[in-house]
Amino acid sequence: MVNLKTISKIIGTLLFIEAFLMVCCLGVAFYFKEDDFFAFLVSTFITVGTAFLLKYYGRDSDNVLSRRDSYLVVTLAWTIFSLFGTLPFIISGHITDFTDALFENVAGFTTTGTTILRDIEKLSHGLLFWRSLSQWVGSLGIVFFTIALLPSMSGGSVRVFAAEATGPLRTRLHPHLSTSAMWIWSIYLMLTIACSASYIILGMDWFDGVNYGMTTTATGGFSTHNGSLGIFQSAGIEYACTFFCFLAGVNFTLLYSSIIKLKPAKLFRDDEFKFYIILIALAVVVIMAQLMAHNHYDLEKAFRTTIFHVVSFFTTAGIFNDNLGEWPRNTFIILTGLMVLGACSGSTSGGLKCIRGVMLLKIVRNEMKQILHPNAVLPLRINEQNVTLQKRVTLLAFITTYVLVAIIAYTAITIAGINHTNAVTIVLSCMSNTGPSLDMNIGPVISWAMLPKGVKWLCMTLMLIGRLEIFSVLVIFTPEFWKRN
Repeated sequence: MVNLKTISKIIGTLLFIEAFLMVCCLGVAFYFKEDDFFAFLVSTFITVGTAFLLKYYGRDSDNVLSRRDSYLVVTLAWTIFSLFGTLPFIISGHITDFTDALFENVAGFTTTGTTILRDIEKLSHGLLFWRSLSQWVGSLGIVFFTIALLPSMSGGSVRVFAAEATGPLRTRLHPHLSTSAMWIWSIYLMLTIACSASYIILGMDWFDGVNYGMTTTATGGFSTHNGSLGIFQSAGIEYACTFFCFLAGVNFTLLYSSIIKLKPAKLFRDDEFKFYIILIALAVVVIMAQLMAHNHYDLEKAFRTTIFHVVSFFTTAGIFNDNLGEWPRNTFIILTGLMVLGACSGSTSGGLKCIRGVMLLKIVRNEMKQILHPNAVLPLRINEQNVTLQKRVTLLAFITTYVLVAIIAYTAITIAGINHTNAVTIVLSCMSNTGPSLDMNIGPVISWAMLPKGVKWLCMTLMLIGRLEIFSVLVIFTPEFWKRN
């Protein structure tokens, strides 16, 4: 059965990490001398107290996790992090409804970036920092973050990583998972510092620079202003955002081996990265032509706004710098396709991931060849690595489940009274962890507060399912999961 003591010990450890994050926000609240200081102080004490209780219950655990325990730990970790993350909002009184506070936190930790707040600028600096920090930590994985900080968290850390990691194919930088985690988080930290520094140099104050730096490299999209990056009216800031979103959408293992180890040629030998680049280039050319022909943009503005939104949607950041409602409607099809696909596996982006797109294209190519040559043995290789039949079956199961979940969610949302266009874009935005949809009624400026409570709970479930790539969440609801053997 489920090893409750080990799970309790791990969740307790994770809550200590969350309490530390709250202390960071406490420092911001103290610096700005705002009324959220007490809220973060109380939230920290509650979180630390619960962490001690859970650690005490699991004090004599055997530190062994089965595969079943690992999937439960990952789902519980994301759920409990979000639950305790509501405390600063509720105690401060900035969000009084529990459902809304939880929605804001789930959108943060899953880097979806949707918000129920109608006026973001009314929030205190501490709460704004909390929103950004939640995206920054959640982007590469809450448990993965803890493994990097605490290598001895549990003897089952490899299984936990497998339950939380994204993409069908995984590589490690080092035989020890904790060492790999530290390297990947080091790269992520360097990208964040570089992004924040770029923003500050280009005109942001330090607080905006740090916040936008975290949410850009997290490809989360949370903002400290109602108008997002558009309020700065700076081409330099928009190009910087595009560049760092692009880098955050690349597999971090590949970034390490190509940039840190000074082997940039590895980037362009990687099948997934080449697919990523080609799709961006094609989308930019097509949408640029549309904007210049229909909206009469000049060349520079057409290029800047196009590449900004193509990269933003492809990496599922969901950041805006233009009014998409005025764009030709057929550009929405391209942006939606990119949003659903998502950038590279092992990155901070959501979506299905480019690696699955590469696999599907190669499967289709092999099938065409097989029709002409029935007796041919056609291997499927990604980066010279053979993709087994089992992985191909898993891919088919994943795509099928993704579509079924989307259809069921779409049906439920339309039954709740949401129009068809919004229902489709809400489902795709939540499952791809992009956030803002492409309909004029729900987007980057108008909040999601108008949705019925039941739809908000469904959206939160879709965000978690999308972030943990479906099976890690759904498997715990199967009868087989809870059988003794």
